[in-house]
Amino acid sequence: MSLIECILTALRSLSQNKVRAFLTTLGVIIGVMSVILLISLGEAARAYIENEFAGMGSNVLIISPGKQETTSDMIVITAGSFRKLTYENAREIERKAFGVTGVSANVLGSAKVRYENRQRDCLVIGGTEDLAKIRQLHTQVGRFLTEQDIDKNNKVCVIGTEVRRELFGNGPALHKKIAINRRKHMVVGILEERGMVLGINLDNIAIIPLPSGQQMFHGGEDQLFEIIVSARSPEDLKPATESIREILTAAHDYTEDFTITDQDGLIGSFSKIFDVLRFMLAGIACISLLVGGIGIMNIMLVSVRERTREVGVRKAVGAKRKDIGLQFVIEAVTLSVFGGMIGVSIAWGVTLLLRILYPSLPIGLSTWSVAMAFTFSLSVGVFFGVYPAVKAASVDPVEALRYE
Repeated sequence: MSLIECILTALRSLSQNKVRAFLTTLGVIIGVMSVILLISLGEAARAYIENEFAGMGSNVLIISPGKQETTSDMIVITAGSFRKLTYENAREIERKAFGVTGVSANVLGSAKVRYENRQRDCLVIGGTEDLAKIRQLHTQVGRFLTEQDIDKNNKVCVIGTEVRRELFGNGPALHKKIAINRRKHMVVGILEERGMVLGINLDNIAIIPLPSGQQMFHGGEDQLFEIIVSARSPEDLKPATESIREILTAAHDYTEDFTITDQDGLIGSFSKIFDVLRFMLAGIACISLLVGGIGIMNIMLVSVRERTREVGVRKAVGAKRKDIGLQFVIEAVTLSVFGGMIGVSIAWGVTLLLRILYPSLPIGLSTWSVAMAFTFSLSVGVFFGVYPAVKAASVDPVEALRYE
């Protein structure tokens, strides 16, 4: 019997029990769909985090006051006694640090922003002129803070689109004076719409000169929430980090009471976490494929028992053992292949739906995940179809013809 004849015979046999064949493939369908979706979601989550970090600048170092250390229980603690970071520290890094292209000293706080009878709460950042370059902030109208604004402590501000809309509606906002915590600031720029980035709504912020921010949140004391630094390239991150560490350690009486965080390193850490989670979840999904394979083997064994007489007749008229075995293997593989195809189709449909519902999530079917899931489902069909095929091929034709 030719391979084509074996395939046609297997398809005819499966078509006689459509419901049972579908229920048999259900485990494979769920397994393939789960593997593909979990891998795709893991990759989408990793890409989303990388895009979020990229949207906040590349080759960025974040310097925070206090030395963070990790205990044996992996709990991050911060030393209780440390010297504050100051604007002078930031200026010194700008003058002396190796491979640095931008430095911004920042303070943060929440404040009420008011214009006439309208007000709202928003995040206020006191920063310097390099903040826009480092964090990739662009104005759609007006300008950003300048060095002159910082040196002269000009009472100016740059606001997000949400703040502008809530305070001014459809009216003009540029060069209008708004009260930030009851301190008047003139609007000199409006940021481009950005939405949520790393949990911060960049459309609901107001950026003011650093001295004004220090007066507002620290009573005029030269104290910073953080210093952010941009390096020239990824290769300059490590030497820049060492250079900054030397500069600040010397300025702090040779005590390292600060923490330098590599933003690109954070991205790498997140990527490793997502890789581990992705493969772990894919492994769990593969278990459902194995369960589906066991279901295929179970049904094929039942099929062998039901069709014992048929096997005996075929052997009696000259069918060889390999023909009988091949037919049952083909039936098992057909079930797993159809299950794999349906699983891939459902996964593709779900990813399209998720892309519509959550356009910010960069989800899509990766070729390797589809290939892996489909290959695994095919292997399951072959592996779990061999034993029933061997059992069918070993049926004694004489006993089979007497079987009722």
